[in-house]
Amino acid sequence: MAQINISIDDKLKDEREKLFRELGLTFSTGVSVFVSQAIRERGIPFRLSENQIKDSMLACEKAMAKDWLLPEEDAAWRDL
Repeated sequence: MAQINISIDDKLKDEREKLFRELGLTFSTGVSVFVSQAIRERGIPFRLSENQIKDSMLACEKAMAKDWLLPEEDAAWRDL
């Protein structure tokens, strides 16, 4: 079995934990379900709008930036 490490925004992590707990899923199982469905559909298994993609990418960039930006650069990201 493969192991994957990802970075995720703290707020998304908290929301994910609550939702998956309510559904009786672990994070690993939830990701496996998503990937399985994406493979079956040969694409992302839900509709994405341009704004959703931009918002998601910005959130990912902010989360990744926390790991390597200087404090003053991190503050600039929070202002976006």
